[in-house]
Amino acid sequence: MSTSQARQPRTIALFVMMALQLAIWGAWAPKLFPYMGMLGFTAGQQALVGSCWGIASVVGIFFSNQFADRNFAAERFLAVSHLVGGLCLFGAAWATTFPAFFGCYLVYSLVYVPTLSVTNTIAFANLSDGKDFGRVRAGGTVGWVMASWPFVFILGAHSGPEDVRAIFLVAGAIALALAAFSLTLPHTPPNPAGDGIDALAWRRALGLLRQPFVAVLFLVTFIDSVVHNGYFVMADAFLTNRVGIAGNLSMVVLSLGQIAEVLTMLVLGWVLGRLGWRVTMIVGILGHAARFLAFAFLADSVPAIVAVQLLHGICYAFFFATVYIFVDEAFPKDVRSSAQGLFNLLILGIGNMVASALFPALSAGLTGPDGQVDYQRLFLVPAGLAAAGAIILALAFRPPNAVPATPENA
Repeated sequence: MSTSQARQPRTIALFVMMALQLAIWGAWAPKLFPYMGMLGFTAGQQALVGSCWGIASVVGIFFSNQFADRNFAAERFLAVSHLVGGLCLFGAAWATTFPAFFGCYLVYSLVYVPTLSVTNTIAFANLSDGKDFGRVRAGGTVGWVMASWPFVFILGAHSGPEDVRAIFLVAGAIALALAAFSLTLPHTPPNPAGDGIDALAWRRALGLLRQPFVAVLFLVTFIDSVVHNGYFVMADAFLTNRVGIAGNLSMVVLSLGQIAEVLTMLVLGWVLGRLGWRVTMIVGILGHAARFLAFAFLADSVPAIVAVQLLHGICYAFFFATVYIFVDEAFPKDVRSSAQGLFNLLILGIGNMVASALFPALSAGLTGPDGQVDYQRLFLVPAGLAAAGAIILALAFRPPNAVPATPENA
């Protein structure tokens, strides 16, 4: 059997792992904020729920990712985490008061968010070339779409909370399935600290931020994560309230971006080989700017708004997936979960917290006496942030051809 044939079953397993991992998220994410509105949660309470991923990202850096790097096989870490997370999602489905819902969602976040770093770790550890990550990560996009589309039939155009809670039931079932599947994944053992190696993987990962090119990327990742998470905070309400798309179809429209993402993920390695890190990331960020400008000025054209969802593939693959690949190459292998967690702290945590607080507040401030949001002014904010991030990358991000062999990354 050839080496490529031997690797194929492993690659398929990694693809399925990513599909299930992102399907959990994709089942509930587009409807989370509208659902909380249906339950009567205030803007402040919704912001608290939105902060859960930020809390989980911080905790993950110091505890969960540290544990996965130094003490626990990655695939077993996934199994335990998704078992607990699935049960918490079932609890969130039936929790109608804010304290109960917040408690279930917080515990779910604490166990789920670190697994996004750990699945990346498992993928990179079992791929011969990190640039093949896009093909494996495309499984996550497929999973997101497959989790979204059944809600066309599960939900009606005017479904209430008793129906919309199905997003958490579906997500919980997928989480339990992934908990079982994780035990079949390739064994990915931890890397205990050896002589001269910092036992605290998170501190070793943080040390690389002293490199100027890593610090610049860290800043730009924060900016783009606010823009990216703002899209999920605002998009569903925009499509249903302003564009006029039925509530049960909005998830399908949003999933068109994930379909485009599959294609961009498949060509990501090829694009990186020709454009390089910096240009590829700039194109990804400018995709966000273009999408929000279309939202601002083309809201009366349903075909244009639907078509512009296809930019999501460029936004995600050409920036965030590229960041994950870059981090795997730039950081020491013995802190790979903590390194991925460091950037997930921005992508899923701090950026999510800022977006969850900023954009609902901006939306409220831009709501007129008639109850209509001035979406044009609202969407110029993330468009401007994305443009600023692209400019910073163009002017200040200068990664070396090879990462310097310093004590922090030796």
